[in-house]
Amino acid sequence: MYKIDSLDRKILSILSENARIPFKDIAMECGVSRAAIHQRVQRLLDEDVLMGSGFDVNPKSIGYSTCTYVGITLERGSMYKSVVERLQQIPEIVECHFTTGSYTMLVKLYAKDNEQLMQLLNGQLQSIPGVVSTETLISLEQSIHRDIRVELEEP
Repeated sequence: MYKIDSLDRKILSILSENARIPFKDIAMECGVSRAAIHQRVQRLLDEDVLMGSGFDVNPKSIGYSTCTYVGITLERGSMYKSVVERLQQIPEIVECHFTTGSYTMLVKLYAKDNEQLMQLLNGQLQSIPGVVSTETLISLEQSIHRDIRVELEEP
């Protein structure tokens, strides 16, 4: 596993505030060369410390007004991988987690309206072999959305 040092933490902290900041500005703030920043960022990407570099699309702007979390209970936990393969074929599902607690899995999906949500639940999710039950939680509002804070000192 890649060991993050203080320069990496400083770079991550800066990027978490503004992912579009030019490398020259990061270099100036860190007191190193632009080439050093480029190499560090590339290593952080290669080591999966940094994930992604794109923009987030607002689902509502393209017609997906309903954000839903679905708790899924499986017949057996060992069926997880085969169920995930089927879930990956449903483009409205944007996250999937293997969990502890009341559900075997928790998925986040977006639907255009309640009719599409019902079709996703009844017509697709509940018909996957191994899915015993689902519980649907509709998000009324997202109050907080942020990345994990990068502390400059190692905890």
